[in-house]
Amino acid sequence: MNSSPLKIETVDRYEAALELIESAARSALTYFNEQDSLVKESKVAPMDVVSQADREVESALRQQLKAIFPDDSVIGEEGGISPGQSDYTWVIDPIDGTLPFVSGLPHWCIAIALMEAETTVAAVTLAPVSGQHYAAARGAGFWVNHHLQPAITNRPLVGNMTAIGASPWADPSVLGHCIQSVLEAGSLHYRNGSGALMLAEVAAGHLAGYYEPHMKAWDCLGGLLMVEEAGGVIAPIDNKQLMSDGHEVLAATPAAFTPLETIIKSAIQTQS
Repeated sequence: MNSSPLKIETVDRYEAALELIESAARSALTYFNEQDSLVKESKVAPMDVVSQADREVESALRQQLKAIFPDDSVIGEEGGISPGQSDYTWVIDPIDGTLPFVSGLPHWCIAIALMEAETTVAAVTLAPVSGQHYAAARGAGFWVNHHLQPAITNRPLVGNMTAIGASPWADPSVLGHCIQSVLEAGSLHYRNGSGALMLAEVAAGHLAGYYEPHMKAWDCLGGLLMVEEAGGVIAPIDNKQLMSDGHEVLAATPAAFTPLETIIKSAIQTQS
């Protein structure tokens, strides 16, 4: 980060996020390894669950961030908004992929994104079970396991895996049409239950692309920055809508973006 174009204040926060996510991962892993005693409940739908781990990991992160950067705002999936006076806002998802988490599956992560005004300037995503660590800083690159990555592999749609995300806010018929069309186009449908993790995997060159009809800010802000910094393409997003209610998300390699965008537009038109 010595040659980073970021402000010193942003670099300080980015480095703090790198440290804080490690302690959050250790705490989350403790809960993950004690499934029998884990308290869990449904939220807006049976598949939309929250656990004791989500709430307590987020609470600890909030306390740590407020102690280090008391003037910053914090937005979290479980605790909502804690307003601040600075230009910086932390957007955190303590456990993205809670359903895999409570099912004993490894496909979940902790995601921290940092915004300056309305721009995402840094992000860190950590998958504690696998140890995979993804990070990005605007204008300064994308890292996997603390190694700066070259430009994204120009992985096409055909012959590769494409992720389609789902949520209680998505129309199942649109998702079904997307999946069918992806398969017919010669790509293999992929899903692991964590949107933040799958966006990071697009940035890392493992997936041709990712689409989800409706994502919340804490699920996608960091991953979208990672895709951009890795040289991928993302569809335009209305940032106000994303922050207030959520937004459609499409991110892909340069070779896969247009074919995947065409599939999605066709799926939406067919079901409308």
